[in-house]
Order: sequence, then C-alpha cells, then structure tokens
Amino acid sequence: MTNKLKVTTIGNSTGVIIPKELLEKLRVSKGDTLFVVETSNGIELTPYNPEFANQMELAEKVMREDRDVLKKLAE
Repeated sequence: MTNKLKVTTIGNSTGVIIPKELLEKLRVSKGDTLFVVETSNGIELTPYNPEFANQMELAEKVMREDRDVLKKLAE
C-alpha cells in the first residue's frame, strides 16, 4: 500500500493530513498519540510506544527469572 501525504500549513505549524482509511488501519482517532520510529527501512508511524514495549519486555523477563522471590514478597 502506498499513500501520498502532502505537507501543509496547519495553523502556525506544519503537518500532514492523514486520510480516514489510514487512521482506521492504525486504529487511531483524533486526540490519539502516534510515535515516529526510525528503522533500517525508513520512518515508521505507529500508535504503539516502542520504549514502553521494551520496558514491558524487561519487566516480564525479571518476573520470569525472579518468580519465587516475587511470590515470597507478595506473601
């Protein structure tokens, strides 16, 4: 899929208008936050915070490795 977005003036800022169909595919709407991630293939626009996802992976790793300690602390 290829979409062409035009850079335009929006108030005192510069931005792009994202078509409704693309917003639906991203599962976002007005007021939601999008993250711009630089990848080896270029720029990725995503509704998911990659830093938060990385933090969650680390937390899950700690919970798996230290399950017994965490269980004792919860008692």
